[in-house]
Amino acid sequence: MSTMAVALLSTNPSATPNRRSALLLLPRRLTPAAGFIHRAAASASFPGARRADWQASFSILSSQAAAAGALPGSSSEKSTNDSGDLSAAEPEHGDSAKRSVPEPPVNGTMAGVKSLVSSAAAGGADLAPIPNLPRPLSIGDLSPAPMHGSRLRVAYQGVPGAYSEAAAGKAYPNCEPIPCDQFEVAFQAVELWIADRAVLPVENSLGGSIHRNYDLLLRHRLHIVGEVQLPVHHCLLALPGVRKEYLTRVMSHPQALAQCELTLTRLGLNVTRESFDDTAGAAEYIANNGLRDTAAIASARAAELYGLQVLADGIQDDSGNVTRFVMLAREPIIPRTDRPFKTSIVFAHDREGTSVLFKVLSAFAFRDISLTKIESRPHRHRPIRLVDDANVGTAKHFEYMFHVDFQASMAETRAQNALAEIQEFTSFLRVLGSYPMDMTPWSTSTPPPPPPSAPSS
Repeated sequence: MSTMAVALLSTNPSATPNRRSALLLLPRRLTPAAGFIHRAAASASFPGARRADWQASFSILSSQAAAAGALPGSSSEKSTNDSGDLSAAEPEHGDSAKRSVPEPPVNGTMAGVKSLVSSAAAGGADLAPIPNLPRPLSIGDLSPAPMHGSRLRVAYQGVPGAYSEAAAGKAYPNCEPIPCDQFEVAFQAVELWIADRAVLPVENSLGGSIHRNYDLLLRHRLHIVGEVQLPVHHCLLALPGVRKEYLTRVMSHPQALAQCELTLTRLGLNVTRESFDDTAGAAEYIANNGLRDTAAIASARAAELYGLQVLADGIQDDSGNVTRFVMLAREPIIPRTDRPFKTSIVFAHDREGTSVLFKVLSAFAFRDISLTKIESRPHRHRPIRLVDDANVGTAKHFEYMFHVDFQASMAETRAQNALAEIQEFTSFLRVLGSYPMDMTPWSTSTPPPPPPSAPSS
């Protein structure tokens, strides 16, 4: 702290915080040529200082600053106002510039400061204003924690216009969608606090399970906190002015191509099928490269985003084409019993014996718990197991991980007892999440709702 600020603060310890900030900022608003003023303040001779001495000092200061070009011109109203307070010495940040600082009692020191400021104005030397500085980062900037569904950052796989983006908008209507080029990137975005949630597909009513995401659920430590079911409404998209008979190629995700195979044949299109990473990505690729002989199978929103026309609407072979997405978070939610809940678990066993899977299913059946899904995946670390086979040799059996979804909340006693029984004869058991079921009605005749718009910059 400069000696001038120390002298002013020591003579006025009752100054308000804003006044103290103004006194601390005062030396910085002057140029380096004012070093002799600091020494004058150190002598604490404000009461006996003559006005002529201060005017002479500031005249010298003004001439030196003008020669160095270090004092930008500004009105003398920046330094003082009609009431003679120092509220103008505070940086103008938002509403703080509008607040007036009450003037403390005038003592010898403050009278000297007023004399100093008025002398500077009389001599033509204005105080250099401090520019608006950037606001410091806070914890809220690094990891904001908005309320559920309110401006959450939600990661999804694909580009804008993908069905995963629409699912993120349905799950969190006011979210900020964050596109990711791979499923694993979406997992990592949540783990690294780049995103608050991730919305990823796990199964389709026609194409079955998306095994990649089931494997990633085991590799990462995220929790399922919800689910959303999205009707899939495919469209045939091409550049403006392109007619269907001119097409020689159709690009889209492999599942989208399979889901529209019969319709493409019914339309009489003699085209080759080419796989792409995602549906909206195929539309973007056609638009960026100006491919007039190629069409994409994607959503109507993708056509709107990338300037394509819809050649055919609703070309999926089955109107009941629905994709189920799960919502992932870093922390689990507290299970409840006031609404339908679903719980997802995964288990494995490495013990020899039979009927292990039957015992697991019996633990749910005895407690009247309905299973909605059961999926087996090869054990990642132990894909096979060698077993003696009646002195004939050794047989190779596959080791499996079992994924099970059942309709019960972990807050229910029956679900807790079922898992306690399962744990007795399994070597590995993990609860992936206990979350509310998606009970919202949907119609396959209408396209999915558009995702939320990106926040304005």
